[in-house]
Amino acid sequence: MKFLYLATAAFATIDRFFVVVLENTDYDTAMQDQYLGTTLPSQGRLLTNYKAVAHPSQPNYVAMIGGSTFGVSSDSNVNVKQKSIVDILTAGGKTWGAYEEDYPGNCFTGDSYPYKRKHNPFISYTTVAKDSTRCANIVPASQLDTDIQNSNVPNYVFYTPNMNDDGHDTDVGTASNWVQNTIGPLLTNPYFNNTLFLITFDEDESYTTNQVYAVLLGGGVTPGSTDDTAYTHYSQLATVEMLFNLGNLGQNDANATPFVIQ
Repeated sequence: MKFLYLATAAFATIDRFFVVVLENTDYDTAMQDQYLGTTLPSQGRLLTNYKAVAHPSQPNYVAMIGGSTFGVSSDSNVNVKQKSIVDILTAGGKTWGAYEEDYPGNCFTGDSYPYKRKHNPFISYTTVAKDSTRCANIVPASQLDTDIQNSNVPNYVFYTPNMNDDGHDTDVGTASNWVQNTIGPLLTNPYFNNTLFLITFDEDESYTTNQVYAVLLGGGVTPGSTDDTAYTHYSQLATVEMLFNLGNLGQNDANATPFVIQ
């Protein structure tokens, strides 16, 4: 059944997946924000039944790129000795990059506030952190401007705002303003015409249903549309795998529902 989603014509035109992860906000709270709740949905496809997979933050990030939390249940530093999306992207000949606000670079494995390691899942996978070539793809977010100028933005982009811009140490209004000012211009940049954007949150704040805000933009998405399909963070992986014909990691991604793009 999963492969039926590949039939949509929109998939054929997408050459990049760009995910932005914000922090700790209930779905209803995000929807009360004018830009997140009204403006972006009018431009894209609002996913009204999208859920995170764990608490606290870090296991959700680990799951987004690995298909499992692998038993991670805290925000403490972890070293996950498993395959991730990096392995299948590399095997499939696709490029990837993690753009981390205020990241010091040089395969740094600690915290440097307002950058926090727990929001950078790639550095927690030993197949990335212990490989200098791979971890060189984890870069300060400021590198994105240069990569756009050089037409060198990778096929898969994972963008993490810092602890203020993602709303973690501030509020959803701050995160919304950041999205509008930082990601908004990319949505109208012709360079990203064939890019599928996902803007979402890592987990809910109230620890209830774990429903979080998620909206798809660009890449053949019908403006002003909604989708009540049950999706999770694993759907991100399933979508990228299908988009680039990568196979899967054999984790929860293997049975996750990819996004319907129409």
